[in-house]
Amino acid sequence: MAIRIFIVDDHYMVIEGIRSLLQNESSIEWMGHATNAASCLSFLKLQQPDIILLDINLPDKSGTELCKEIKQLYPSVFVLGLSTFNQQVVIRNMMNNGASGYLLKNASKEEILEAIATVLKGKEYLSIEAAFAIKETDKHFPIITRREKEILLLIAEGLTNAEIAEKLYISTPTVNTHRKSLLEKFDVKNTALLIGKAIKYGFVQHED
Repeated sequence: MAIRIFIVDDHYMVIEGIRSLLQNESSIEWMGHATNAASCLSFLKLQQPDIILLDINLPDKSGTELCKEIKQLYPSVFVLGLSTFNQQVVIRNMMNNGASGYLLKNASKEEILEAIATVLKGKEYLSIEAAFAIKETDKHFPIITRREKEILLLIAEGLTNAEIAEKLYISTPTVNTHRKSLLEKFDVKNTALLIGKAIKYGFVQHED
């Protein structure tokens, strides 16, 4: 059974370039493309591909936001981030929002096929450049639980421990314990520094 591929990118040269690389692959079924988030979501209401190649920069919504929305609505669809950038914060943003991998737009046919095969096995795939960018910061990169991430996002929104406890239906001392754990994992002394590092590592999106 062919692997169904869909691409979301606002540059036709990128769409056509990748389509031409994959069009003669018998294992690939090209389902089409969208040039913005709205048309992508409209398409997904009708049918779902196995993998979406998703640009991180779209005219109506960031790729990271769209990735998160896709994974919430269609958890079985795999997302491969697609970008010209290999900064670790951009990569982390995509991976933290549900992407299974990250490719640069200059990827070869072999690399794209390898990425597709890897994510279909339930594994993560990073291009060589992306993997190097991540490796550079891995020794300092904090590993946090899903609950800690929920609390971190609410801290970044400015909620107090009591407000977070009420929102998540847990006790205030539990929130305090998680907050202390976050400060320790990020190796910071206060909330302002915590949020700063969380933005740097891609856990929290920076508000311009």
